[in-house]
Amino acid sequence: MESEEDDFYSGIGETSDDGDDGEYGFIHNDSDDCQDLLLSHRNQQNYSILSEADIHQRQEESITTISNVLSISRVAAGILLHHYNWSVSKVNDEWFANEEKVREVVGLLEKSCCPFPTSKEENCGICFEVHPCDGMSAAACGHPFCFTCWQGYINTAVNGGPGCLMLRCPDPSCGAAVGQDMINLLAFDDDKEKYNRYFLRSFVEDNRKTKWCPAPGCDYAVDFIAGSGSYDVTCRCSYSFCWNCTEEAHRPVDCDTVSKWVLKNSTESENMNWILANSRPCPKCKRPIEKNQGCMHITCTPPCKFEFCWLCLGAWSDHGERTGGFYACNRYESAKQEGVYDETEKRREMAKNSLERYTHYYERWATNQSSRQKALADLQQMQTVHLEMLSEKQCQPESQLKFIIEAWLQIVECRRVLKWTYAYGYYLPEHDHAKRRFFEYLQGEAESGLERLHQCTEKELQGYLNAEGPSTDFNEFRTKLAGLTSVTRNYFENLVRALENGLSDVDVQGCSRSSSKSLRGGGSSSNKARSNKGKGSLSVDSSSNIRSALFGTAGSRNNHHTTMIDYDSGQYWSCEYCTFANAKSATLCQMCQQHS
Repeated sequence: MESEEDDFYSGIGETSDDGDDGEYGFIHNDSDDCQDLLLSHRNQQNYSILSEADIHQRQEESITTISNVLSISRVAAGILLHHYNWSVSKVNDEWFANEEKVREVVGLLEKSCCPFPTSKEENCGICFEVHPCDGMSAAACGHPFCFTCWQGYINTAVNGGPGCLMLRCPDPSCGAAVGQDMINLLAFDDDKEKYNRYFLRSFVEDNRKTKWCPAPGCDYAVDFIAGSGSYDVTCRCSYSFCWNCTEEAHRPVDCDTVSKWVLKNSTESENMNWILANSRPCPKCKRPIEKNQGCMHITCTPPCKFEFCWLCLGAWSDHGERTGGFYACNRYESAKQEGVYDETEKRREMAKNSLERYTHYYERWATNQSSRQKALADLQQMQTVHLEMLSEKQCQPESQLKFIIEAWLQIVECRRVLKWTYAYGYYLPEHDHAKRRFFEYLQGEAESGLERLHQCTEKELQGYLNAEGPSTDFNEFRTKLAGLTSVTRNYFENLVRALENGLSDVDVQGCSRSSSKSLRGGGSSSNKARSNKGKGSLSVDSSSNIRSALFGTAGSRNNHHTTMIDYDSGQYWSCEYCTFANAKSATLCQMCQQHS
């Protein structure tokens, strides 16, 4: 059951010497099944996926262990384990510390307090009717009740939910537990099925180490080893989620940030900000009105029909040419100069800026989410349809085309990471300019690398799929795509490591703070400059000092200076795979090891 693979970004079969769980890497896998590939890239050794049969087996093993160690019945062992949240060690500790107290709390009586009647007939304590003794039953306490009343009592408890697992004797003065054996003996078939279902689910829901997969319709559970690194989990149904908060997988962003972001997306706060920024209340009925065109003469909708000036909110009967006509209001201008509208305008401007900022991050968050869904669909189609077609056209076995599947898997994972970096960026303090510029640089580098990989995988590959026969340059395409996959992995490795460390590199010997001065407006502008191969100049403060901090290359972090690379001089060449600036004499790219 335990996963055999490392984390998606944990290196190729490597084990970190320093115990850093944040290391990212890429794993090669030759499985033919897309779902297995996804699992192998995301599974870790710190959790296992449990089917219903696995859960039942583990539950039975726990019951057997307690029954044998404590020399009690399996029914009593099940009651004890449920009370102590299915912790075998906790049951043993409490039992041997004070058995009598445990029995009293749980309701396991050593001997009956009311011997079962030996007469032929007996009164039922619920319906008060006389019944033959063979038509009555009792828990360990010995209080007799007729089968009909037992069935009604159990039915009411089962319909009330999982609380039926703590069912006690119907006698108000008795605390004897009613076990699974009595349920199976007395309850209706539907009630038995529900009770056994609750009993099985309690092994997951009451156990702190296990949780159900939150995907709709999924019946798998996850058994997690706490304190063992990343909380990201991928179920057999292919749904990835965070075991800690059960939201979708969001590494490297922490659960608190995700919780705030999800709450913000689902609340009405942004609706109110939009209303405040883009509408004004009718002076009479206070209904918000949006003005999208036309003059300043506004008429409220029926039944109000109040006519007023959009600028000063005064009655239109007091306006006309003497106040500036239909497209101006000198009353508003004079009042604004006197400061009458300062507070209102300030609130409106703040709401507008807040809304624009939120929209900026949300749109990019949502765009990457939709791109990831599209990439998943393309991956599935490639795995099931296009891979075989490409194998026939290029006369290559499918095992030699796995670099395409791995590229798509990298895209899917990187889209997920990039999506959550926008939630991270939204909550990054605006006043912390050094960290913000460093973050935007890393995000921009990662995003530009991902776009190159995605375009190559999506667009260039199409030409080989449409080809009528083998292509002479297909091996070059293989090298290019594999190189882009590797470089993109490196970019996201740096981004993830930096975010999980709280962008602490900004404060390490001033490296990133100094280098961020030359980023020229964050990652997007630096990426744009770097992509202009053979055109103009490029600041390499980011491509040397920041790279030395992130990739571990040689060089001092303190005594660096900003230089400019002039591609027109012919002294440098830009790698077509990763855009790294290399010296003219180099035949291999120093970053991705690809030939010039």
